[in-house]
Amino acid sequence: MTAQFKSRSRQSGLSYVEVLIAVIVIAATVVPAANSIHGAMNGATADTEATSHHYRVRGRLEELLAEPFSNLSAQAAGVATPSSYSDTAGTPARRLVYISPYDGDNADGDNDPFTDTDADLLWLRVEIEGTVSALQALKTR
Repeated sequence: MTAQFKSRSRQSGLSYVEVLIAVIVIAATVVPAANSIHGAMNGATADTEATSHHYRVRGRLEELLAEPFSNLSAQAAGVATPSSYSDTAGTPARRLVYISPYDGDNADGDNDPFTDTDADLLWLRVEIEGTVSALQALKTR
């Protein structure tokens, strides 16, 4: 009976070497796991900002599309000059609004949509200043 008891006690626990190896393996995997979580958190922050910019641009564009054509036409300043529908200077994530007459039918054949423009068609562009966040649309009378 004692021989049977001795063989069981040898197998019943973990040796110090096994515990040490387990601790080393866990320590070696914790650092990369923490780094990947940190990277994911940074990505989430960038995505939140891009999403916020998208909805701000989209909201302003929808407001413009709801405006009467005559109001927009009166503010058409061209493709390079922001209109009065833009946010004031110094506004965080400032929205710039560009309004220009548009050549939808390309009647002049020059493939430039901003020459020989159509009387009943406006090009609208809203962008966040200093970013790539932008949307554009056409509005008819």
